[in-house]
Amino acid sequence: MTRIPTVHRIALLFNANKIFDRDIIAGIGEYLTSTRASWDLFLEEDFRCRLQGIEDWQGHGIIADFDDPAIAEAMTRVRLPVVAVGGSYADTDDYPRDVPYVATDNFKLVKLAYDHLIEAGLQNFACFSLPPAPTNRWAQEREKAFTTLTQRDGISGHVYRGVGTSAQSWDNAVEQQIAWVRSLPKPVGIIGVTDARARQLLQACLCAGIAVPEQVALIGIDDDPLARILTRVPLSSVIQGTLEMGRTAAHLLHQMLHGASFTDTRILVPPAGINVLASSQHEVRTHPHVMQALHFIRQYACQGIKTEQVADYVGISRSSLDWYFRRELRRSVHDEILRFKLEAACQMLRQSALSIADVAVACGFTSVQYLHVVFRRELGCTPKEYQDQLLSASGKAAVPSAADGLDRTTSIEVIAARAPHTPHASHGMRRLPSITQSLRASD
Repeated sequence: MTRIPTVHRIALLFNANKIFDRDIIAGIGEYLTSTRASWDLFLEEDFRCRLQGIEDWQGHGIIADFDDPAIAEAMTRVRLPVVAVGGSYADTDDYPRDVPYVATDNFKLVKLAYDHLIEAGLQNFACFSLPPAPTNRWAQEREKAFTTLTQRDGISGHVYRGVGTSAQSWDNAVEQQIAWVRSLPKPVGIIGVTDARARQLLQACLCAGIAVPEQVALIGIDDDPLARILTRVPLSSVIQGTLEMGRTAAHLLHQMLHGASFTDTRILVPPAGINVLASSQHEVRTHPHVMQALHFIRQYACQGIKTEQVADYVGISRSSLDWYFRRELRRSVHDEILRFKLEAACQMLRQSALSIADVAVACGFTSVQYLHVVFRRELGCTPKEYQDQLLSASGKAAVPSAADGLDRTTSIEVIAARAPHTPHASHGMRRLPSITQSLRASD
């Protein structure tokens, strides 16, 4: 007779409105899909509104976001197995007691962003953080990491927390952000403690005519697809290991439901990599006309601009601007516009469900046929073949990117988190060893 597996009632106490929390939930789902665990999941859009009486809930276990002090406090009254999830702390005394804790490694998140900006050739660095609050202690930890890194290297790092934003204070907040950026030595690399924070600053720079990434190279943390599509200049971002965190937390709870004890166990999950896009692709340029033109192209290439419009923006003739471009970049203004549009198309084909026709329109190509011509000429394949290669590669083979065509320069890349002193990054995602696999090996 077949034994019916026990079904466990598990509560997930997360704010599903946040990308960090959603990805952890997705990791939990991946773990359940890959195992025989039978869980009935109790999940609200924002469980913080349902904390009252949680200690009386008739379930079997809880996975909770301990970055929220209200949740952490409520869990002290719960007698069920609990796995905590949140950010890492420089001071070990700041970790919660008597619960297993799975943390995103805040120091390594910032270090990966910082190292990327150093590799771009920058020598001035800043951090755009958040005003201190009990709910964003992780932001202060990322500040500490930034300060530690700059002090280690003998660099004067600049930290700006800004103000909390609302409809009434938005304009004032943007003005203060612009004033801060203008006060910084240029060129400067700025790390936003989240993609949302980096996107705000990127928007302020564009409003003020501050060239990104020529004067300000920006990188955020979260790899939030919403932040990417809400900016005219695509935003670079560190990819948190949130899926691995979710899988690891689910595995710990699964073992606890069967009698295992992980009291005060702490597991720090490193970042998965970096999604390098235009906002941090800083290159040293000697002529201001080239910097101005690139600033304009990055914002409007996908709107179908022509060389004449770029020259008008810079205020010189088309032939003169082409001469400057060929001298510094070894390509024409038209080639640079096309290169950026091709990068954008590759990015959309990688990360969205849009049809090829919609991608052509969104990236400023005059027709689907022209998009096919450009892909075939520069990458040696059609857009459909490109998508098929992405689906079949699964990290096992190199997929052509815009960097393989035109001028062979680095463009769209996802750099995996690397051990210290690794000199170069390869294209494509290189996943770090699975923490969940390590835990299973020790079961």
